[in-house]
Amino acid sequence: MYTNEEANAHSGKEITCTAAVAWGPGQPFSMQQIRVQPPQQSEVRVKILFTSICHTDLSAWKGENESQWVYPRIFGHEASGLVESVGEGVEDIKEGDYVLTIFNGECGECIYCNSKTTNLCTKFRVDPLRSVMRNDEKTRFLTQDGKPIYHFLNTSTFSEYTVIDSACVVKINPKAPLIKMTLLSCCLPTGFGSVTNIANIHEGSTVAVFGLGAVGLAVILGAKTKGASKIIGIDINSDKCIKGQTLGMTNFINPRDLKTSVHEKIRDMTEGGVDFSFECCGNVDVLREAFLSTHDGWGMTLILGIHPSPRLLQLHPMELFEGRTITGSVFGGFKGKTQLPLFVEHFMHEMEGLKLDEFITHELPFNKIDEAFELLIHGKSLRCMLHM
Repeated sequence: MYTNEEANAHSGKEITCTAAVAWGPGQPFSMQQIRVQPPQQSEVRVKILFTSICHTDLSAWKGENESQWVYPRIFGHEASGLVESVGEGVEDIKEGDYVLTIFNGECGECIYCNSKTTNLCTKFRVDPLRSVMRNDEKTRFLTQDGKPIYHFLNTSTFSEYTVIDSACVVKINPKAPLIKMTLLSCCLPTGFGSVTNIANIHEGSTVAVFGLGAVGLAVILGAKTKGASKIIGIDINSDKCIKGQTLGMTNFINPRDLKTSVHEKIRDMTEGGVDFSFECCGNVDVLREAFLSTHDGWGMTLILGIHPSPRLLQLHPMELFEGRTITGSVFGGFKGKTQLPLFVEHFMHEMEGLKLDEFITHELPFNKIDEAFELLIHGKSLRCMLHM
């Protein structure tokens, strides 16, 4: 276990550690020694203990959006760890605190943070194009010969140590089981929160979930918890059916087995369409099907998947006159700094019934990160937890 004495030994000094560095789109990770600078004002240096791999990391690693090509770069954003040191002005976090990293930060002072209707932040909202720190527009990662290594999604957790703005670090209960709480850094709030904070599903609602990765399954878990009467899961991988049923899914559709469109099948199953649909794939064709699968008059579609393609959604304005709505959801609507600690407490007290173990399908040492990516690529894993 990492101790405060070790933290004090490093405080204010440069650290050399191992990181998985991406040098180009789709290239194998380079496990190499890097230099990590001390945190500057309002920054925190964290020793990562557990990190996992999300489809957002996979998309970025593949380089699916060329506008995000900045190399060398350290990916990763879903993680938990221990605060090693803090920069000047950080008051809510101290050395030795157990924390989660969050890609959608909360400064607590801007017009967005003071709004009750959004969880965005002026400075620290999710921004895949940002690759440097805000204080000085420089990186805190260096190669051994002093060249910059760029940041990712405010976090960069594929490194034994990382430097993060304090607005993107959340202190949690030290008694929380950290490996499971790592899921609350991204996939659980994104899926579960979209149900409870954005859609406000109620007892008896009907739901369709497009894409049964970790986020989609978190939607199913949230919908089950809120008492949805019918939860339809849609995925081209039929192996996802059993996992979905375990978490509360009532019906499963593999689009490849149909002779009709998915939305027509769902309308037949639900007397005209579901109350809520969730698109968790990042595919505009799937998003179109999700939108059409909702009931006219009141159906709501929520976009959770990251869309790297420049393609636009085909939607005629008159289709909105039918009463269907469509909206996006970032981090499930949670304000990370103020609301996530309460979410952690909720999951700690309801751990057994909420089946968090179902999301962690694999555990590997950090140096097996390429193997972990292969598991996700081939649909074999939901969350592969890397032990640092």
